[in-house]
Amino acid sequence: MKYKRDDFFEKRIAVAVSGGADSMALLHMCRDLDATVLHVDHGLRAAAKKDSAFVAAAAKELNLSCVILQWTGKKPKTGVEAAARDARYDLLLKWCRDNDVGHLFVAHNADDQIETFLMNLGRGSGVYGLAAMPDSQSRRGVTVVRPLLDTPRRDLEKYCADNGIKFIHDEMNDDENFTRVKIRKNRHVLCDRLGISDERILTAIENLGRVRDMLEDNVGGLVKDVLAGGRAKFSESRLSGMPDELRLKFLSRLFQILGNTAYGPRLEKIARADYMLQSDCKFTINNCIVRRLKDKILIAPEGSSSSFRK
Repeated sequence: MKYKRDDFFEKRIAVAVSGGADSMALLHMCRDLDATVLHVDHGLRAAAKKDSAFVAAAAKELNLSCVILQWTGKKPKTGVEAAARDARYDLLLKWCRDNDVGHLFVAHNADDQIETFLMNLGRGSGVYGLAAMPDSQSRRGVTVVRPLLDTPRRDLEKYCADNGIKFIHDEMNDDENFTRVKIRKNRHVLCDRLGISDERILTAIENLGRVRDMLEDNVGGLVKDVLAGGRAKFSESRLSGMPDELRLKFLSRLFQILGNTAYGPRLEKIARADYMLQSDCKFTINNCIVRRLKDKILIAPEGSSSSFRK
């Protein structure tokens, strides 16, 4: 683990466990902490109930409590991968907040990091997307911790084999209709034919991460300055005075916070909003209502007042 377990002995944590090799390895590593196991049943697979029972039994064997969270309601016909991810984090973070648990451990590994980078590269993402996943981040008042980001998937599978840890295989991980799976099965081409190794990609991600961290320090202060009363108000000159990357991230963070979503909008949507804000306008994005009147800009949760006088 990248983090020392001693750092968490006095803290309540939650561990997200799907039942796959990476999350089962993480669960085993956290077995002597004050941990609650969280498993999300997305209701997308025939084997979902069986997987839930497997995770619950594994937690019981380690004397850890387990909570099964259900993604209920109608499922989308397209964009299932992204929708399932958003629903999973919504459920996990809500449970942590409701139960006063400040740290959520998730089992993303080095292979996940590379796949995320390549997916975002394909989308034309900016610095934040290409920096992929940070090893820890605050989301809705909960610190999401990724202690295995520098560990390859094969090492986690070996850890399970060496320690007699059983795990399940999700057949959706073989379905190339999902972008991540398609990348996973063809990623070897980068090394075999172009000489771009995993280590080179991880080094690029690390370098971009330093740029992201620098931007993050600046964005946090800028956002804090304009938020008040559950909305944001500021002058157009504040936007026009920012470098492009900082301005787009500033808007993204406001849309994320005021829209109460796990992520901000895609880069192209933020860029479109930025363009519209160059003149008087009123529109919605990411559960937010956005308005510019003369030199004043307002961003508020959708359904609330768009009056500047509030």
